[in-house]
Amino acid sequence: MSYKSDIEIAREAQKRPIQEIGEKLGISSDHLLPYGHDKAKVSQEFINSVQGNKSGKLILVTAINPTPAGEGKTTTTVGLGDGLNRIGKKATVCIREASLGPNFGMKGGAAGGGYAQVVPMEDMNLHFTGDFHAITSAHSLLSAMIDNHIYWGNEQNIDTRRVVWRRVVDMNDRSLRQITSSLGGVSNGFAREDGFDITVASEVMAILCLSKNLKDLEDRLGAMIVAYRRDKSPVFCRDIKAEGAMTVLLKDAMQPNLVQTLENNPAFVHGGPFANIAHGCNSVIATTTALKLSDYVVTEAGFGADLGAEKFMNIKCRKAGLAPDCVVIVATVRAMKMNGGVAKADLGAENVDAVKAGCPNLGRHIENVKSFGVPVVVAINHFVTDTDAEVAAVQEFVASHGAEAVLSRHWELGSEGSEPLAKKVVEVAEAGNANFAPLYPDEMSLFEKIETVAKRIYRADEVLADQKIRNQLKEWEDQGYGNLPVCMAKTQYSFTTDPNRRGAPTGHSVPVREVRISAGAGFIVVVCGEIMTMPGLPSRPAAESIRLNDGGQIEGLF
Repeated sequence: MSYKSDIEIAREAQKRPIQEIGEKLGISSDHLLPYGHDKAKVSQEFINSVQGNKSGKLILVTAINPTPAGEGKTTTTVGLGDGLNRIGKKATVCIREASLGPNFGMKGGAAGGGYAQVVPMEDMNLHFTGDFHAITSAHSLLSAMIDNHIYWGNEQNIDTRRVVWRRVVDMNDRSLRQITSSLGGVSNGFAREDGFDITVASEVMAILCLSKNLKDLEDRLGAMIVAYRRDKSPVFCRDIKAEGAMTVLLKDAMQPNLVQTLENNPAFVHGGPFANIAHGCNSVIATTTALKLSDYVVTEAGFGADLGAEKFMNIKCRKAGLAPDCVVIVATVRAMKMNGGVAKADLGAENVDAVKAGCPNLGRHIENVKSFGVPVVVAINHFVTDTDAEVAAVQEFVASHGAEAVLSRHWELGSEGSEPLAKKVVEVAEAGNANFAPLYPDEMSLFEKIETVAKRIYRADEVLADQKIRNQLKEWEDQGYGNLPVCMAKTQYSFTTDPNRRGAPTGHSVPVREVRISAGAGFIVVVCGEIMTMPGLPSRPAAESIRLNDGGQIEGLF
């Protein structure tokens, strides 16, 4: 049987005017700033007006470690939101915006799939409402102002060897990872080593996603460390006097974007920090606003639970005062077989033994999430090749870990297919058994926080860090940054720092290559293994297949 592509399904969507979607949440058209007919920003004035409302229940969707077989975390998030609305709950979906680099590289889009999508799909995966361009521009303004400050006399006595503010572009471009800038003589400034990260790894992106309002945004931008002087004292963004102009560039980007699912239910799509090199969650302002307008808010955290969910709990919830009522861990039978050693080409054949062999990866994620004091439901994202025996094997394994696995067919059937999952999530969330607590206290030392995540989440034996890194952490503690959480940057494909080690490995070490301070965002980035903050394109990027057809429609965007 052949199935329609995601983009074909999205084009057939019977979208409603965005004002109607706003009305479902009690947002009048006066407080919607439309971008065309099917997307709009929500005014800060409206957001301020609902802060006294009671908050709904927060559901986090996370997943096992991603495999080439596919897991469908965003698809499940959207499907669950539609399913909750189907059973009479007022539910809103909150997801991240898509980065252009991965869209044109290997990952593809980030709007869900099948009959569990957010639309307009093409807009969301391309320029959308311009938020990422605003973030890139604000980041680039600061980059220009730092070099301009040095050029015109360097009043702050910046040591040009210790400029830590890198540039960004929202594209996978490995050639820009390490560069030399300001070449070409006296008129172009002072030559120095420089480099680019992808926009979604920018501290500006993290700050926008963690800020509560424009004043908070400006304060956080001003607190960013951009360089050091010869005496190693930090130079802040506010010392360069850039935070005011950056806030001006970001004032519209701070307002959450309202769109809709295929079933015309509300969805906030706002912010997009990478989950392996940043904290991987949509914006605090979108999530908290949705909670004031809905019975249930379904949000996701990027990649597997060892990255996204851990950072959601330890960074986002800690900073925003949030506490999830239930966590849904997405798994597929195909991914279990791949974790069990089956090649991608052979995933269509029934192999119950391989399913059982691959389940320990899921089991570890269940244990880890439960360690935060939050109940778990496993969603088996259904594929047509799944057999009853394979599904039963996953359900039996999950039951042995004190949770329940529900088969969900949202990709194929929309909310009809996710209704059983929605009912189970409501049952678990309304039982009131969540007793959320972060993994470590604020006052724990930075290195101990790194060890805590490595040992309790990754199940590593040790953290390997040379004396230079340990000294840097101690120096930040002495400067008053010891209470910050840690943001672990590692491969998403494994509990280890080796992307090829699937399953639930033990007896491994976590090598820390570098630590960076994001003083404005409020966390310490811990770069582990060979992870890159500027991805590259694959040998055959998706961009090769993306084009306009004779009717002016986009083809190849998935």
